[in-house]
Amino acid sequence: VPPRAAVDRVRRAVEGEAMIRLAGRDANYLLTQLLAFRSGQRPATIMHQITKGYSPEQLEAIAQYFANVK
Repeated sequence: VPPRAAVDRVRRAVEGEAMIRLAGRDANYLLTQLLAFRSGQRPATIMHQITKGYSPEQLEAIAQYFANVK
């Protein structure tokens, strides 16, 4: 389970405008999106900055966490 601060940070950033529900989403989909933000492939207001602060392994843990939340 990733540190609570990391989970809260990602949740708040994503929920900003889009209010996308992350809980229960497919972990591979979430990881793909997080890595796309990190690489700059997916444009964002803040997610690209947040995801650069985490390693791919940490982003995978965050994706797994949200995938397992019901």
